[in-house]
Amino acid sequence: TDRLYHTTTKVFKIVECKECRLIRLEPRPTLKELAAYYPDLYWFLPEGKVGRFAEGYRRFVLRDHLRFVKQAVANSDRTGYVVDVGCGNGLLLGMLPYKKILGLDLSPKAISVAWRQNGVPGACADLLNAPLPPGSCSVVSMFHVLEHLLEPVRYLQAAREILTPGGRLVVQVPNVSCWQFMLFGERWNGLDVPRHLFNFRQRDLISLLDFCGFEVTRRKHFSLRDNPAGLATTLAPGLDPMARRVRQIKEGALKRFLKDGLYFALVLLALPPTLLGAACGAGSTIMIEARKKA
Repeated sequence: TDRLYHTTTKVFKIVECKECRLIRLEPRPTLKELAAYYPDLYWFLPEGKVGRFAEGYRRFVLRDHLRFVKQAVANSDRTGYVVDVGCGNGLLLGMLPYKKILGLDLSPKAISVAWRQNGVPGACADLLNAPLPPGSCSVVSMFHVLEHLLEPVRYLQAAREILTPGGRLVVQVPNVSCWQFMLFGERWNGLDVPRHLFNFRQRDLISLLDFCGFEVTRRKHFSLRDNPAGLATTLAPGLDPMARRVRQIKEGALKRFLKDGLYFALVLLALPPTLLGAACGAGSTIMIEARKKA
């Protein structure tokens, strides 16, 4: 069930197809049910709610993503927009040294914060109805988006349509063939029941991209933001700072400080094993750059 945000007490199964071996959530939630599984402040916080240390930490751990996207831009024709799907507060786009940027998010509050806090223009839309004409984007990024979608194929096809001929797609998802999943099973944070509808192995993701008209050019199995923190949250979901804030758990300043400190210590301890797992191709995330096939 929902170990992180406690949005439901409903119990789900994680099932694997006997033929293609794709792993998914069962039963599949309806759109109405899915909406209830996303807290109001899912993956972003309003202005003034992030301290200086937390903001500095977030900028530091986003460097992996930042470098990956900048390289994708360098590999593209650099004529169109850089679009981040599910942009949240727009921090990643705001850190990029480019003017032609656009964030997409289904939360109007997130889009407002992205503009006010990080100067990122955005649209409250998904990729299927985004205000972007065909061939207008040099890079489309989807960090932890595909696993949430009922129809990931349609999303990837929409991304392909708006990319320029030399455009690049950047995708990151949890890696279900990682050591963490083999070790922790249903308690692995990367499953994020009930919000993750599909759970991809690397081969699943590459096959999906190929089917949608993309060719993989780069891949990476480590994310400084996601891999160590994911292991820490797997071990102690009750300490996860974002989950505690989203659930609006009442804590005194001292208690909050101690819990945040314990969680940060867990993240530091998780760094060596997650680096080792990534070096062996069994990291808990997969980050991929792909180009449009001719």
